[in-house]
Amino acid sequence: MAARHQFAYEATTNWSQLNVEFLKQFQVVLFLDTRPDDPAQRKAFENYMEHGGAWMGFHFSAFALTPSGFPQNWDWYHERFLGSGEYVSNTWRPTSAVLRVDATNHAITRNLPKTFKSAPNEWYRWKNDLRTNSDITVLVSIDPSSFPLGTGPKPYEIWHTGDYPVGWTNHKYKMIYLNVGHNDIDYEHKTNKELSSTFESETQNKMILDGLFWLAGTTKL
Repeated sequence: MAARHQFAYEATTNWSQLNVEFLKQFQVVLFLDTRPDDPAQRKAFENYMEHGGAWMGFHFSAFALTPSGFPQNWDWYHERFLGSGEYVSNTWRPTSAVLRVDATNHAITRNLPKTFKSAPNEWYRWKNDLRTNSDITVLVSIDPSSFPLGTGPKPYEIWHTGDYPVGWTNHKYKMIYLNVGHNDIDYEHKTNKELSSTFESETQNKMILDGLFWLAGTTKL
C-alpha cells in the first residue's frame, strides 16, 4: 500500500523510540499491538497527541484489565483519549461479523456501504458506554444481523444481543481506534498457524486506508 499510494513508514518494536525527537518525524503513529508502559514514553505520546499528532490503534492496543499483566494504570489514555475504559469481555473464537456504519457522513466511512462483512476477529466489549461520551463519534459497530457472534466453547464467549462499537474517533484528537486485527489462529494444535487474515475484507481495508489518509490530512495519491 505504501508503494501504491506513495507514502513512507517505519516499523519498530522498540518502544524507546517513543520520544519527543523521534515522533517529530512522523505524521501518524500506529499501535498495532499493546501500548507503552514506561512513564516517559507515555508522556511523550501524550505530548505528541496534545500538539497535533495523529494516531491509529488496533485491537489489543486498547486493552486494559485490572488485575492483569496490562492493568488500567494510564487514565489519560484509556479514559480520556480512547474513552473506552477497561476491557470487560470478548467473543471467541475469532469470527467475521457484519459491521454497520454509524457515522455515514464521516470522511473515512462516507464511501462505505451501510453494512459490510469484516475479516475474522476477536471482538471486545468495554466498561464505558462510548455513545454517552460527547467527545466520541462511533464510526462502525456490530450489526445485529451478526448475532449470535462467536463460537465458544464457553457460552459467555458468544454474544446474542447488545451494542458493540468497533471503530471510533475522539473529536479532541486526531485519532481512530479500530477493534480489528486478531486473526483466527490454530491454538488447539499448538501450531499458532494463522487461519485467517485481517486483510481479507476489501471494504475493511478501504476503511483502514481512508482512515490513515484522513489522519495524515491528505487523500490517496
